[in-house]
Amino acid sequence: MPTIIKPGTMEYKTDTNALAAFRLETLLPRLGTLAGAAHFSFDIRKLDPGTYSFPYHFHRNSEEMMMLISGSMTLRAPGGLTVLETGDLVFFETGETGAHQFYNHSTGPCEYLDIRSTIGMDVVEYPDSGKINILPAREIYEKNTQVTYNKGEENVREIWEKLGKK
Repeated sequence: MPTIIKPGTMEYKTDTNALAAFRLETLLPRLGTLAGAAHFSFDIRKLDPGTYSFPYHFHRNSEEMMMLISGSMTLRAPGGLTVLETGDLVFFETGETGAHQFYNHSTGPCEYLDIRSTIGMDVVEYPDSGKINILPAREIYEKNTQVTYNKGEENVREIWEKLGKK
């Protein structure tokens, strides 16, 4: 059965832990959750003048699409900066070429629909700060701590010997 969502009856909330520059507002309750979506995350978001969406990032296992509902904002992507206007639709593929961030350069708020696939786990990479975020667990690590596959596995025989002594 279709789920009908009436955004006008809902309220925007800001993540109180966000830095002042990232005071993105999200319509709550989260729309994908409200609809019971299994493989789809979607929200209506609002950016006030002079604020950024999220840190510059890309997804390794999720595609994302955004449609500007009202206002104007600037998109930062690997190719540079692009001004987006009401009605513009932007698709972000997985990987580095799909990196993005929004900034409200205008004097009024802007609203946009944010849609993302959510099949399994995703790894989000933040090139400016060198972090990775494992979703949906929201485990955030610094990428420069990357190690080789075999690190710490040198003592496998000793581990097995200890297990055999039990």
